[in-house]
Amino acid sequence: MTQFRSRQEQDARVQILNSFLSTPHGKLEGLASLHRDALERDPLFYGHLAPWYFEHGEVRDHKVLFVAHLATSAYPEFRGAAWVLLQQLAPYEVARVLDHTKQVIGKTPRSLRSAIQHYLRTREANPRQLDRAALRARSALKHLYASLRLKPGPRAQALLFDEQPPADSPQALLKQLARAESAEEQARLIIEGSIPYTTAIGAVRTITPALLVALINAMSPQEVINALASLKRRGAFDHPEVKALIDQKLALASSDQRVSTMKVKKAIEAAQPDEATTRSLLHVADERVANKVVIRRPTALFIDKSGSMTSAIELAKQLAALISAVIEAPFYVYAFDLAAFSIEPPARKRRPRLSDWEQAFKFVRADGGTSIGAPLAKMTREQVYVEQILVVTDCGENTPPLFHTAWQEYRRALGIGPSVILVVVGEYGEHFERQLIEAGIEVTSYHFTGDYYSLPNLLPLLALPTRAELVDEIMAYPLPQRPLSSTQAVTQA
Repeated sequence: MTQFRSRQEQDARVQILNSFLSTPHGKLEGLASLHRDALERDPLFYGHLAPWYFEHGEVRDHKVLFVAHLATSAYPEFRGAAWVLLQQLAPYEVARVLDHTKQVIGKTPRSLRSAIQHYLRTREANPRQLDRAALRARSALKHLYASLRLKPGPRAQALLFDEQPPADSPQALLKQLARAESAEEQARLIIEGSIPYTTAIGAVRTITPALLVALINAMSPQEVINALASLKRRGAFDHPEVKALIDQKLALASSDQRVSTMKVKKAIEAAQPDEATTRSLLHVADERVANKVVIRRPTALFIDKSGSMTSAIELAKQLAALISAVIEAPFYVYAFDLAAFSIEPPARKRRPRLSDWEQAFKFVRADGGTSIGAPLAKMTREQVYVEQILVVTDCGENTPPLFHTAWQEYRRALGIGPSVILVVVGEYGEHFERQLIEAGIEVTSYHFTGDYYSLPNLLPLLALPTRAELVDEIMAYPLPQRPLSSTQAVTQA
């Protein structure tokens, strides 16, 4: 009975984990039900998942919701964890936590108010940190003070509410920037005050190449990527000196741990830069993926080449190139309709690139029926061992061998039940995925909507250990504990 209950708990936790790992960025309201249900179903797992996700997850909305739901839970240990995790958020995220607890959850406990008060007082105690926060997130900070009716410290009062910034603050330099007549004076003030691009650009009347150089010099690689479309609109790409500086910043982005792969892809879409800059940005994205991800589990990629699956074939080339760049284990690629055949890139000393995979797929055309189990049956016959399978398909399986049946036979023959990630293209019916779940197959689905730039987000899923192993890792993750106050420390002593 104990063993059966343990397996049920494990399966439920795998389902919760799959939901978090395969849910894309979205509005808080749309993700809130996922957090609420997970907390209700398995509060212990949810509590450990929160700090694990803070270290390993990339979707900021999830981090905001973890804090909000832990902070309003019935468990004091969770409220203490929320207190600690909140200190890691940006001011605008703290404001979102507060608003979510008030407007959606319907309560704001005293411990959350205490956490926010500590957050604000910590910044007040560090003038440089307060100045930077006030410059970038002034409205969020004002909202926090006003909503909780907290009295700001003298510097916060001057910066946020009195419109009288101290002379040594970037805000005072910003006022001087608005009055500065020469580009040289504007550039000096921007560099001296490390004034962010988004703030400085609204304070100056005329944008000159010299001013753009000063702005870009003061920006981090991520800030340059974020502002790429704006820089292009303001003529930065038209001046060789300015463009060269942008290229230098992009070259630094590959090794900058703060650079987000997701934002690199969005920048390409927004800016539509020239071919050379696009290549640089894609190189940044690939390097960031390679720096963060190593796939160590033997992996197979199945590509549905049945009728109308041309888009799946194009997608598979990109996926094969991404995976082969970061995998340190055997990697097998199969295309299938009613039968399956292996696809291999030309033999090279180096890892195969996109051009190699395009060559390998040259004669693959979309045609025929759909037997998603065909490549797995082929692997069973040939004793090809893998621990995970990525399937690019519309899930329209209509011909044996069916995948769930072939999976059972594969497990019996090779002693391993591979996990499955479905990359669904086109219209999506839930029947196929439900059939896999009912067969006891560990499955995650990712609905591809045409955004090729989002594909690197799949690699962390492939780089993880098995879901069961990952659940065990998460359960061993320590729950953050709120530090004792001086009074509590004395009492316990």
